[in-house]
Amino acid sequence: MADITMRIESGLNSRQRRDRVRYHTASDVLRCIDDATKDRLREHASVDARLISERLQALDRQWDTDRAIALEASSVGLVGLALGALVRTGFLAVPALVGGALLVHAFSGHYPLLPIFRRAGLRTSREIARERYALKALRGDFKNMESGRTLAATSIE
Repeated sequence: MADITMRIESGLNSRQRRDRVRYHTASDVLRCIDDATKDRLREHASVDARLISERLQALDRQWDTDRAIALEASSVGLVGLALGALVRTGFLAVPALVGGALLVHAFSGHYPLLPIFRRAGLRTSREIARERYALKALRGDFKNMESGRTLAATSIE
């Protein structure tokens, strides 16, 4: 377990520059998200495979930052469009602003509401995948692989 935790810790900082959302997340928020992931892995290190499988199923249903951004942007854009058509044409600026924010997110990884989503504990799909692979390693899914680096180790780094 300690080996998996150390690999997570070393891999998070090196990949942060390539993970645009992590790059735009405050370090104290990253620390909280990473600590929560490590705590969950420690909890699952001593449980049976059934409980790990349940956690993996929960991870399959967990929302990531991109899904939350898509929901928020489409909702605000549609409300702005409706208000612009029904109330006042000035509200048509709202969908334009949302579209601009989505363009910025697509190119840089920054989004105006991203700090709120991250402080609420939403993780990126890559962060969720890291936990998923670590849990699979704890469950023993990679035991029968040939010697060398396992998928779990390379996904965490």
